[in-house]
Order: sequence, then structure tokens, then C-alpha cells
Amino acid sequence: MQKIESTLTVFFEGPFWVGVYKRISDKKMEACKITFGAEPKDYEVYEFLLQNWHKLRFSPPIDADSKRQAKINPKRMQRRIQKQLHTQRIETKSQQALKLQQEENKRIRKEKDRRQKEEEKQRKFELQQKKRKNKHKGR
Repeated sequence: MQKIESTLTVFFEGPFWVGVYKRISDKKMEACKITFGAEPKDYEVYEFLLQNWHKLRFSPPIDADSKRQAKINPKRMQRRIQKQLHTQRIETKSQQALKLQQEENKRIRKEKDRRQKEEEKQRKFELQQKKRKNKHKGR
């Protein structure tokens, strides 16, 4: 049986509310950054995840430090949850995963731009050759 653990952290970053969704499966962690805009309500976040789950673009998987979790006292769990609610920081593993995704997107974009520039250069060259041939056709 495969165990999948996931967390969604919503925080205010600059002018927007941002959510970082991370999931851990098979000791690999993937992260996805979601920009909400205005402060989302709980039901809006849930609805967004249900409607846009297939559109989320996760980072490449990285190794996750999986620590064995023992049973935790409910009061202690409540205290931890309250502490997490008051601290607004992304875990470093999530940051690494998001950085990998950003670099991958950058590489893809640069490759696409380079290919388009090369095609445009080739098109201009062929147009120039065609003009040159047309100039000499009348002689």
C-alpha cells in the first residue's frame, strides 16, 4: 500500500496570497506554487483544488526526509497547528522543489525562444535569397 502525504500552506507574499502545495510519495517530494490573488476562504481553496487539480504543475521530485511519526497527543497536535498558523514560512525542501521547477520552466522557455529566433533568421535568409533571384530573372 502506497502512502501519500500532502500539505497546503497559504500565506501572504507581496500583493498576493500564495499557496504552496507539497506532496510526498515513495520518499519523493514534489511542490507546486498556486497564486490566489485576494485572500481565499477555506472553501475557495478546496474548490480550487478540486477544479484545477489536473492543471497543477508540480516540480521534479526530490528526496524527502521522511521521519517516522509516532502518535501525538491531541493537545500537542493542536498547539503545533496553532504555531504553524502563526508562522508563515515555506519549508526549505519545498523551496528547493519550486526552484527546480522554475529552472526547468526557464530552460524550456529559453529553448523555445532560441528555436523561434533561428526559424525567423532562416525565414529572413530565404526571403533575401528569393529577392536576389527575382532581381536577376529579368536579364
